[in-house]
Amino acid sequence: MAAAPSLAAALRSMHAVVFDTDGVITDSAPVHAAAWKEAFDACLADHPGQRPFDAVEDYRAHVDGKARKDGAAAFLASRGIDLPEGDPDDPPGTTTVRAVAARKDAAFTRRLRAHPVAVWPGTARLLRVLRDERIPCAAASASRHATELLAGVGLLDLFVAVVDGNEARRLGLPGKPDPALFLMAARRLGTPVEETAVVEDALAGVEAGRRGGFGLVVGVDRTSSPEGAAGLRGHGADLVVLDPGDLLIAEEG
Repeated sequence: MAAAPSLAAALRSMHAVVFDTDGVITDSAPVHAAAWKEAFDACLADHPGQRPFDAVEDYRAHVDGKARKDGAAAFLASRGIDLPEGDPDDPPGTTTVRAVAARKDAAFTRRLRAHPVAVWPGTARLLRVLRDERIPCAAASASRHATELLAGVGLLDLFVAVVDGNEARRLGLPGKPDPALFLMAARRLGTPVEETAVVEDALAGVEAGRRGGFGLVVGVDRTSSPEGAAGLRGHGADLVVLDPGDLLIAEEG
């Protein structure tokens, strides 16, 4: 008979799994990066001598996995740009941190409507095996679009709980690398953190999993580079894979 996928030993010892969304479940990280570049480059144009935002290196180092305002503040600080924080209802612009963040959100929403994102097939396979094994899963993301993205790729029903950016704002949860998002997801799954795995591709998210005391922190290295894997391990990943589907093994049925 054909080989049937089964969970690798590292995951089989866990009783629940919390997944990040962008870059882990959906191939949406490049869309976020492009939206950030549009927002930041407009802001950088107001500050002569600044080089453009790097959608690979700057994205990974300063904004990947973070709440939108936190990411905007972190990148601007890295360039020595001191903008007022502004108000939560600031319109898209370049004069406050929140305005830059709003500009990014507008750019991301526009791209998302024009070109729906795809799902990573290896992650989809893993999620279905976890469902078959009756291991509950949650999604935890700083993005306010996470629930919409999961619904759009047809995977929302595979999650017992979703803690997205909208929920984080409602509950007043700090963003990654604080573990609050993941801890809330584990609480809603009803499993102790030491029996729960986190699957995450962002450095801030991996650090959040480690700081939260989760039983297994899996780093997903979409860069396929030694530097990418080393960064994830340095921030606390117990295990690094190129794709969450690598957490499946073939067993003869």
